[in-house]
Amino acid sequence: MSLGFDYDLVIIGAGVGGHGAALHAVASGLKTAIIEAADMGGTCVNRGCIPSKALLAASGRVRELRNAHHLKALGIQLENVQFDRQAIADHAGNLVSKIQGDLTNSLKRLGVDIIRGWGKVAGHQKVIVSTSDGEKTITAKDIMLSPGSIPFVPPGIEVDGKTVFTSDQAVKLDWLPDWIAIIGSGYIGLEFSDVYSALGCEITMIEALDQLMPGFDRDIAKLAERALITPRDIETYVGIYAKRVIPGSPVVIELANFKTKEDVDVLEVDACLVATGRIPATKNLGLESIGVELDRRNYIPVNDSMAVLSAGEVVPNLWAIGDATGKMMLAHAASAQGIIAVENIIGKNKQVDYLSIPAAAFTHPEVSYVGLTEAAAKDLGKAEGFEVGVSKSYFKGNSKALAEGDVDGMAKVVYRKDTGEVLGVHIFGIHASDIIHEASFAIANRQSVYTLAHLVHAHPTLSEVLDEAYKRAA
Repeated sequence: MSLGFDYDLVIIGAGVGGHGAALHAVASGLKTAIIEAADMGGTCVNRGCIPSKALLAASGRVRELRNAHHLKALGIQLENVQFDRQAIADHAGNLVSKIQGDLTNSLKRLGVDIIRGWGKVAGHQKVIVSTSDGEKTITAKDIMLSPGSIPFVPPGIEVDGKTVFTSDQAVKLDWLPDWIAIIGSGYIGLEFSDVYSALGCEITMIEALDQLMPGFDRDIAKLAERALITPRDIETYVGIYAKRVIPGSPVVIELANFKTKEDVDVLEVDACLVATGRIPATKNLGLESIGVELDRRNYIPVNDSMAVLSAGEVVPNLWAIGDATGKMMLAHAASAQGIIAVENIIGKNKQVDYLSIPAAAFTHPEVSYVGLTEAAAKDLGKAEGFEVGVSKSYFKGNSKALAEGDVDGMAKVVYRKDTGEVLGVHIFGIHASDIIHEASFAIANRQSVYTLAHLVHAHPTLSEVLDEAYKRAA
């Protein structure tokens, strides 16, 4: 315990990042408190990762059981598969309650003080907490900010939470519209298109950029589009944006060309999901009290040790993690950042290796990646003077995928030709989110395809699709 302070560490925000940081802080001998004004577990547990994966699991079963052609190939016949929307919604809600309770209890069990209220910085090593009983000041040797993010709603779009809504409301699955427009084709848009299409909704997907799935490697995106969008009841607009969205019955959506801004069409649909990304929840954190300014996108500026910066200089004893830093808006990235921040607080001098942090979309089949896309790797190669190699292997040649009757997909390895160092791996296919971690480990350890090609994988397993890609590279 640091002398003269109430705590060694105070964390503002009890999402996955704050929770991971608190657990590591206690394990490192720090007296720790965590402040939360809303739901314990933050976005991931309450409105993001957890409920959406529950919906994807249930709707994915419906899709699989209704795929008569696939089941017949396995020698199975089913008729009249039904589902209960409310029961599916309850499955997601019950899972949220369980994990929220588990998270809260783990903090209490390890002696982390949970303070309910709005916390903000009130000067160097000081935090003010506003509660229903008034304000109180807490002192801490170190302060960590983990306020998270909120859905981004573009100008011109009116959200009523019923007919026009964000993922915050969509995870509740209050109803199933016959026809729903989804604005955005990133992770959130893709996953909810998977849920809604499996449960019988007609979908219109609207993407402002000139290609669907703009953040993904192009080879993977093209393959995924052919499996996740083209064969399903999904029409798409590309290079078109929702100029105006008016809630009601019907929802009216005015479309315009993203480049020219010229009007294109007017849609009338039953509902509209706004899946246009997330923005940092960095208002009213008290940063002005210590002279810290947010960057132009309202993120908290930090270095790779997760120390907060002011005019490029480290602010002593102040740290920030998670979505609010704008580094990687992923729950597991926030947790990794929290652990790294604690490591630096106790003097171990560590940094986050963002290149080795994987990401996934839990569609059916799944999409996952870690490291650089082929385009980004070639830009790096041009700047640093090395050639980039690409190796691909396909699930249709994998024995386990053939046994499952689920052969859509590909593994793509991007590497340096001179050293063989793996720069990026991209996978589309069954259980891609699980397979990617082998590649994440390879990148974290800067391994070479020439070494990885000699690893032995169990046969028959889906992991052999990555093994084959390494062998083809070597």
